[in-house]
Amino acid sequence: MDIPTYITLSEARNELSSIGVVLSDRQIKRAADKDAQGKRKLPFFVDPLTGTLKIEKGALVAAYRKLQVEAENNLQE
Repeated sequence: MDIPTYITLSEARNELSSIGVVLSDRQIKRAADKDAQGKRKLPFFVDPLTGTLKIEKGALVAAYRKLQVEAENNLQE
């Protein structure tokens, strides 16, 4: 079993940058903030010990991979 790795907003931004998704600080912050319905665009959560937003590294990459698979499945032939 893999041990989860939790990363901060800036680390998430760097991780996405390493796979070719370049976001500004503001863009990653907006993805982590809750909308009017209390939902986030990405599965960030508030760390109960530090009070900072964190995300599991694998979940972040999986979210982008899921969108890529959906795009491939919707490709017109």
